Amino acid sequence: MSTSNLTKKVTLSTLNQMTSEGEKFTCLTAYDYTFAKLISDCGVESILVGDSLGMVVQGHDSTLPVSIEQMAYHTAAVKRGNDRALLITDMPFMSYATTDTALKNAGELMQAGAEMVKLEGGEWLCDTVAQLANNGVPTCLHLGLTPQSVNKFGGFKVQGRSQQGADKILNDAKALEEAGADILLLECIPADLATELTRSVSIPVIGIGAGANTDAQVLVQYDMLGLNQGHVAKFVKDYLAAAQENPDPSEPNLYRRAIQMFVDEVKQGTYPGPEHSFSR
Repeated sequence: MSTSNLTKKVTLSTLNQMTSEGEKFTCLTAYDYTFAKLISDCGVESILVGDSLGMVVQGHDSTLPVSIEQMAYHTAAVKRGNDRALLITDMPFMSYATTDTALKNAGELMQAGAEMVKLEGGEWLCDTVAQLANNGVPTCLHLGLTPQSVNKFGGFKVQGRSQQGADKILNDAKALEEAGADILLLECIPADLATELTRSVSIPVIGIGAGANTDAQVLVQYDMLGLNQGHVAKFVKDYLAAAQENPDPSEPNLYRRAIQMFVDEVKQGTYPGPEHSFSR
């Protein structure tokens, strides 16, 4: 990526153009000013203020306790550190149960600094997505393993392995695109299903545990920096350890080096590898 591109503000149009030209983009979570600035400065095109903060920052065993007020607080902090990346914020559990609730809460997040909101769910959200679009709110829709539904799934399990499950994810994706969704995010689904889905829609598709053939990759920053002390998911690569093993005299800061390695490997197509992906 050129120096000029590193100073240019990334918008939804930027990501659409990259996708149409076959250039992969990157996304990392951030929850505070300091990491937002570091991630933005390293050339990551999009930052997700994830409700994962409930687990990695607050110490809960799921994302469910996170409130809209907390998401707005962290979004404002990240915005102050973010110079160029597109800023996406999660709408937390039950904050979009109805269209009216979604409009009110999305407005609060956008006023805090979000440039797009992310919702977990399928075709049932089409009316909400359409109304958000009508009100100028871009949306990212999260399919596959949706952590807010962990109790319904019976745990953090790969989704879409059965034909019925795969068909539902594909149908949801197409319906959401038609309703006006701007980006899709696929979590923990078989790599071949993610490939099929990415080819079947015209909007950008971000993957996490969804193989290498999506338009972009996202990781939780605490995971990719090896800071997570609990269970480490199959799709996670410890880039801080990789940076320590492959020092670069031109970049002595290991955190910056780790993020740059993530960006480079996504764009080169070397991450994720088969060892980070799921099959049927």
